[in-house]
Amino acid sequence: MIEVKHISYAYGGKTGKEVLRDISFDIKPGECVGILGNNGAGKSTLITCLCRIRTPKSGSVTMDGQDIYQMKRLDTARRIAYVPQKSEMSQTTVFDTVLLGRKPYIRLSVSKEDIDICERMMAHVGISEFALRYVNELSGGELQKVMLARALVQQPKLLLLDEPTSNLDPKNQYEMLALVRNMAKESNISVLMVLHDVNLALRYCDRFLFLKSGTVYKYGDEAIVTRETIADVYSVSAAIVDVNGRKTLVVD
Repeated sequence: MIEVKHISYAYGGKTGKEVLRDISFDIKPGECVGILGNNGAGKSTLITCLCRIRTPKSGSVTMDGQDIYQMKRLDTARRIAYVPQKSEMSQTTVFDTVLLGRKPYIRLSVSKEDIDICERMMAHVGISEFALRYVNELSGGELQKVMLARALVQQPKLLLLDEPTSNLDPKNQYEMLALVRNMAKESNISVLMVLHDVNLALRYCDRFLFLKSGTVYKYGDEAIVTRETIADVYSVSAAIVDVNGRKTLVVD
């Protein structure tokens, strides 16, 4: 169980402008949670607080009762994996890029177990065929799968994804989020991801964290995704309708 309690964050330190205020929620193992909200709501800032890129001015994040801010960096790296919005591309092969995800486990040299884990994950994600290609030669969809594989070979308990479908066509968006959801269920990973598309969130997430002006507006299952919620959070008029048994947002 991941528990986030009363997280607040301000740029420029404790006296700076507060962009997150009293954020609290939990994530169960195997659960996918979507962070939703308009631009500037604090979604990406929250993600980076949870992976210790940023340090909150107050609050705590516990994983199975342990405060992540009290953990050694190596222990955090073995439990939390983060995929940012944009990944740096370099003259590195796909296999070597994925292998970097095993860095928290590698001691003197790469083991057969490290290689086997990477090969299995690449096959699972569907990128084995271009293992020896350079990542700067890949399409956006292929690169996202590589970054996901690199994160998953860390064997994390918490996977943080910041806009994993950005710059992807609809087919790759569906493939990416279906892959994430399946891995969460199969490996009992808690997944927290920033999404802009409410309908993608409704299709692939179990619960929804709506942020507004740096604080939690609502948190819960799809019952909280209502016309009123969309109007308050995004300032747009929309209907929530049933399409083939699936809750769907349609902007008026």
